[in-house]
Amino acid sequence: MSTASPSPAYVHGYSPDESRRLGAQADTLAALLHSGTAYPPGSRVLEAGCGVGAQTVHLARSSPGARLVSVDVSAASLDRARAHVAAQVPDARVEWHRADLHALPFPDATFDHVFVCFVLEHLPDPEGALTALRRVLRPGGTLTVIEGDHGSAFFHPDSRHARVAIDAQVRLQAAAGGDALIGRRLQPLLSAAGYGDVVVRPRTVYADRTRPALAEGFTRDTFVAMIEAVRDDALAAGLVTSADWERGIADLRRTAGPDGTFHYAFFKATATRPVSAGAVP
Repeated sequence: MSTASPSPAYVHGYSPDESRRLGAQADTLAALLHSGTAYPPGSRVLEAGCGVGAQTVHLARSSPGARLVSVDVSAASLDRARAHVAAQVPDARVEWHRADLHALPFPDATFDHVFVCFVLEHLPDPEGALTALRRVLRPGGTLTVIEGDHGSAFFHPDSRHARVAIDAQVRLQAAAGGDALIGRRLQPLLSAAGYGDVVVRPRTVYADRTRPALAEGFTRDTFVAMIEAVRDDALAAGLVTSADWERGIADLRRTAGPDGTFHYAFFKATATRPVSAGAVP
């Protein structure tokens, strides 16, 4: 995750468990999120905020002839990303840079395409980050952004305790300078940042007993694991009692069970840098 300066806290942390969760999420949702995203051979593609390389693997696989440049503000994440991509896609052509999204070390109009996934939700100024990315995108080049929205999570059996646990994560992320509800904001954010041809569409995940891979890979190993990870911070902040937290997590786990269902919507946006003169301040 790349961040603005000063860097906000990454609410999910940088533990090995979080790296595994990100990998599970990327692999489980690859077809859903990356469908329709492939870049032509020779094109120069910037992955802004590559984190531990969970999405980089899928970009490299879907666009093997593209020249991929992946940046992140965290040196430790970049080390993990290099190792992960080398293990999963040994022939991938990836250039790695440690950089802040607001101070990218590239000339204007360097890239044909920019890809941003699960990054804006952690930034205190997502519009400013999008504007900075527009600088390095060539006129007519494309931007792809993917973000989630925790307000889109609903499930059966419904549970007030589960919803309180999710709300605690949303509130903690807001306190850290981010927005776990940012998916619904993509269209106005991109328009305000000066992009044209903005199109936003939901990519919905629905899991029940007939879709066990999603129930395990997304509901249990991605979403519930993400909420579970903020337990100590939620309790320390007084957002929930220990008993209510344990009940909420148990109820969330049940949604991945034989009698459960779970729904979540990601939002995938595409846009272009306008060709008209003076489009970039």
